[in-house]
Amino acid sequence: MTSPLATRPSYRPYVAAVRRVERLSPHFARITFTCPDFAFLGTAGLDQRLKVIFPGADGTVCDVGQTDPEAIAEANWYTRWRELPVDARTPFRTYTVRRAAPELLELDIDFVLHHEPGPAGAWAAAAAEGEEVVIVGPDQRSADSRAGIDWHPGTARRLLLAGDETAAPAICAIVESLGPGFTVDAFVEVPTGTDALPVLSDARVTWLARDDRSHGETLIAAVTDWAAGSADVLARAAAARPQQLDEIDVDVDLLWDSPLDTEGEFYAWIAGESQTVKTLRRLLVQGHGVDRKRVAFMGYWRAGQSERTE
Repeated sequence: MTSPLATRPSYRPYVAAVRRVERLSPHFARITFTCPDFAFLGTAGLDQRLKVIFPGADGTVCDVGQTDPEAIAEANWYTRWRELPVDARTPFRTYTVRRAAPELLELDIDFVLHHEPGPAGAWAAAAAEGEEVVIVGPDQRSADSRAGIDWHPGTARRLLLAGDETAAPAICAIVESLGPGFTVDAFVEVPTGTDALPVLSDARVTWLARDDRSHGETLIAAVTDWAAGSADVLARAAAARPQQLDEIDVDVDLLWDSPLDTEGEFYAWIAGESQTVKTLRRLLVQGHGVDRKRVAFMGYWRAGQSERTE
């Protein structure tokens, strides 16, 4: 007999309402959502991804089967979204679970607020209590409820995390999950010095104000300096033989690889704007010889492009 856990989809749509909005800094807002079905919300945390489908101009979210138990069980929300006429699709974007609290029927998502926002950013900047969205997130009852997690440090206890503001929620969630025995350096580039967020962790988290500099400039400089001062750690994480990195056109191709857990002292997790992530990956793998199996890298977005949904 097949176990219900084996057949339940890892992700499902939840019809969620805004419970409260907290402005964390000039460029971050934390929105707490609630839903009766959040009693079943996955709690793995870390850098687990989810999708938020936003309302259209009329204030309603398109129908992707979010209220249909059969459609939820079939896990076909995206197929339904694509089959809608283009002008009937409401936008969706990818975010990170900042806090999952099924006992409170709550989910926190930290949103980055831009000066020239797209439809998702504009919604987040003006979100008010009671407004509804559809959140496609993990189902704790599924055997695959940890899908969408790219944090796989294995046995590593010497950790490097680097990213821009879009990676800040994931970095904060990851470092807050770590117990004793880890040596952590995290670097987060944010728009201004007032965008540093509180982190409930003893990890070394360095907030880098971009101010008027180009995106990624301060992050690349900080990680370059860190690597130069951590040559002994990186040498022990070196691959046994020279490595080749495929040339990736970040304007066309997805820059994404999260190797599975392996043994080793060192592990790096890099996420954010694709060209910056590509530069940092080359710095570690080719510049310092770090085994590519010890480096996870995720190009969350590309400067000048919106998130790909097709």
